[in-house]
Amino acid sequence: VTICGRRKDKIDTVVSELGEACHGVVGDITVATDRTRIVAGAVDQGGGLDGLVNNAGNMYRAPLASLEEQALLDLFHSNVIAGMLLAGLCETHLAQRQGAIVFLGSIHNRRAFPGVSPYAATKGAIEALTKSLAAELGPQNIRVNCVAPGAVYTEINQRAGLLSDEEAYTRLQGMKDLHALGRIGEVDEVAEAIAYFLTAQWTTGTILEVDGGMSLGVTQG
Repeated sequence: VTICGRRKDKIDTVVSELGEACHGVVGDITVATDRTRIVAGAVDQGGGLDGLVNNAGNMYRAPLASLEEQALLDLFHSNVIAGMLLAGLCETHLAQRQGAIVFLGSIHNRRAFPGVSPYAATKGAIEALTKSLAAELGPQNIRVNCVAPGAVYTEINQRAGLLSDEEAYTRLQGMKDLHALGRIGEVDEVAEAIAYFLTAQWTTGTILEVDGGMSLGVTQG
């Protein structure tokens, strides 16, 4: 497994936990030279490429009248465009092994919240992209699917609200009653769905909601 990210300390920690089977590359997928280096490192590590998980992204929240053009452009670059270009670099390698691409969508395309239109728009683009690429790459036996999580605590929630870890986690916990199962999700539960898509040989163009029933629109309590 090759992992990548912008923070060397995070990469080193995960590589240390997973051992020799994990290769880490420090890079930013919004930078063309970094994308090339990341793919080259993965191919070299694995002798080829079996799957690409496009889970890098950022959050930008603002009401409509306060949206800033550059912030929108940056968000679409990180959440949509960079992943498209990364997938393009991987296409030939994935075709050689009948591999898979997994994108990360969001519950925001199922349940609307005010002030989150920029992020929701990027995730809507990801779902459309998933289906289009599934049709385009199917003849090469490359499968393309998308996992759409509900509320799950990750650092993106902290950065988006300029909050401490504890504040961000507490705020997210406040959404637990919006899930039919009465709790927010864990990152491992999303990872299980990603792992399924990487190995499912006859599934493509699928959006899988891993959201604890948040898309049902119920409210507990």
